[in-house]
This record gives sequence, structure tokens and C-alpha cells, in this order.
Amino acid sequence: MTVDHVDRGVRPVRGPVRRAERALAPDLGRGAMLLIIALANAAGVVFAGEPGAEPSPQGVDRGVNLAMFTLVHARGYPVFAVMFGYGLVQLARRQTAAGAPRSAVRSVLLRRNAWLVVFGFAHAALLYYGDFLGAYGLVGIVMTLVLLERSDRVHRIVTWLWALSAVEVLVLGTLVARALSSGSAPGSGATVPSRHVDSLAAPDYLQGMLDRLAEWPTHTVTVLPFILITWLGMWAARKQVLEDPARHQRLLRRTAVAGLGLAVAGGLPLGLVAAGWLHVDASTASLMSTLYAVSGMFAGPGYVAVFGLIALRVSRAAPGPLVTSLAALGQRSLSGYLFQSVAWLVLLAPYSLGLTDSLGGGSVTAVVLAVAVWFVSVAGAVWLDRHGRTGPAEWLLRRLTYGRRDTR
Repeated sequence: MTVDHVDRGVRPVRGPVRRAERALAPDLGRGAMLLIIALANAAGVVFAGEPGAEPSPQGVDRGVNLAMFTLVHARGYPVFAVMFGYGLVQLARRQTAAGAPRSAVRSVLLRRNAWLVVFGFAHAALLYYGDFLGAYGLVGIVMTLVLLERSDRVHRIVTWLWALSAVEVLVLGTLVARALSSGSAPGSGATVPSRHVDSLAAPDYLQGMLDRLAEWPTHTVTVLPFILITWLGMWAARKQVLEDPARHQRLLRRTAVAGLGLAVAGGLPLGLVAAGWLHVDASTASLMSTLYAVSGMFAGPGYVAVFGLIALRVSRAAPGPLVTSLAALGQRSLSGYLFQSVAWLVLLAPYSLGLTDSLGGGSVTAVVLAVAVWFVSVAGAVWLDRHGRTGPAEWLLRRLTYGRRDTR
């Protein structure tokens, strides 16, 4: 399968999504959650590790570490995985509604996802090892070939898999609680399990590129299990949950409470260790790390449900400037995501400006720069929106996917 000729000769019957067809909730969620992505990635670059956290926190660093492990780390990307699956179904539905045959629908999805893999490789090689675009592309290809046209009965399986995952979180939480209550956990103060990332500490750009090329395949493979999160997004899109949030208000409320409740509670024990407020032995810290990682995926549907409820509320009146600004960035989330990677390379790389301790501490620097870069991306998206233009990365991906159609 080549990138530019998936199902050679079979073309989509219409171009990309038009502004009037967009639902507010997905765009609002993507725009806001890019701040979470910025916070997570900036911290990772500052501390050259995964997850990024101050190893010896003092003062405000303690609170930052706690917030990062309960609300940010491993809790931002699941939102985009949900929305990615949701978007696959929306794209297929638009093509089908325009009269495209099954072969054309499959062709445009495969072509778009194949190009995402190429985008991911370029992103990792040139800018940032922790790329998700390549993994999205691979997952999108699998979902298109295996699950897209399956019946509702098959897609209902994903809800049972999520129920089992919730049970896993509860079991892990029980084991952590038992270790703490038994008195066997306290120790000399084990640190949060983390992994050093060579490319983030490389002394020059060329060495960083070589490191990233070696790190990207492994990183991509390790994040592929988010296919379960993507599948949930496909299930939600088939139910049109975000297009009609009023009809699904009860589901959204329950999902917001349960999803974010599990994510925050699951990240809390490790967050307390990262903050230096809880001291445990190495085995208990490892168990907490597993709980933190598994529970993080529930932030995906949890955050998405929150933004679905917000979209429902603001849709009853004219959206204010904050909502329209976030939605503008959400419509250009690919460009916003790549812009962040450029910013980290320029602002934080050792061979560039190297501002990792410019504000007196790594945690504070990461937070301030993340917020600043995100605000700049919001301002850029608003400017593009006022001039009726899409983001540059979106324009390129649409041109490669749909050919010479209207891709503004």
C-alpha cells in the first residue's frame, strides 16, 4: 500500500468537513485540551524524561507535581484518541451521505491515515520523539479495515471492555490501599518510576534527530494500545453523542463523573509520592505507577463528556469569545500540536535557547512556557479563523487526502 495511491483510482466524492457541519463539542475539547498536552510535553522536555516531574520537589513544585499526575500526565492524549475515533466515523458518514461507494469511503480513510503515519515520522525526526500522529495513522488503518463497517452488536463490545478496565482500576486501587494500610509500603522514599529520554538531552540538533529516529518506533508501539480508546470514540460517534448532547445529557454527566473520578483517584497516590507528601517502597511505587497509567485512559471520555456538557450549555445562547477562540484552535488542532513541538525545540533544547531553569525552577518554567505557547496558538488560530483560513498542517493533510478540492 503506497501513501498516494490507496485504492488507486478511487477518489472521494466530496472534500473535507465544512464549517457549518462542525459540532462545537469536539472543537471546543480539542482546543482546550491542547493546553493539557502542552503542560505534559513541556514538563517532559524540561526534565528530559517521561513522565516529566521535578525529582526533588520543594514549595510550589510539590503542588505542580500533584496536579500533573492527577490531571495532566497520561490524561491528555486519551481525549484526542477518543476524538480521533469519533472523527473516523464522521468522515465516513459525510462521504456516504454524499453518495460515495464503500470503496471510495475506505480509500479516503486509508489515504488520510497513511499520510498521518508520514506526518508522524517527519514530526518525530525533525521535532519531538513523543509523536502520536504515526500511532493515530496506524490505528486508523486498522479501525478502517477491521471495525468501521461492523454492526452495532460488535461495537457494543467496547463498552464491556471499558467496564472490565474499570474493574482493573478498582482492583489496583484496592491493592494500593491495602499496601498502605498494612504498613508494608513505607520505605526510604522511592521516587516516581520514570524513563530518561536521550533526544531531550542531546547536545546538538543532529544527535537529537538520530536519537529521535531510534526512539520513535518504540514510543509508537507502546502507545498503540490506545486503540481501545479510539474504538470508544467510534462507538460514541455512531450514537452521535456530541452532535446531539441534549439527547445524551444523562450519559455525558455519568461519563464525566465516572471518567474523571477514576482518572483523578487513580493518579492521586503516585501524585502524592511525586509531591514528596507520601513515602513508599519501590514495589508499592511501581504498583501506583501501574494504577496511574491504567486509570489515565478514563480521562479521555471524562474530559470529552465535560466539553459535551459545556457545548450544550453555551449552545443555548451565542458563544462568547472564549468558546469561539478555543473552538478555532480545536479546528486547527493538528497545526497547534505541531506548533508546540517547534516551540519546545526553540525554547527548551540545550543547543537552542535552553530556558529550562529560566524562571527559577523546572516545574514553574514548564508551566509558564506551556501556558504562554498555548495562548500564542489560540491567538494564531483566531487570526486564521477571522481570515477564513484553516491551519497549515490541516491544509496540507486535506490536500494530500482529497486532492485539489476546497481545503480552506
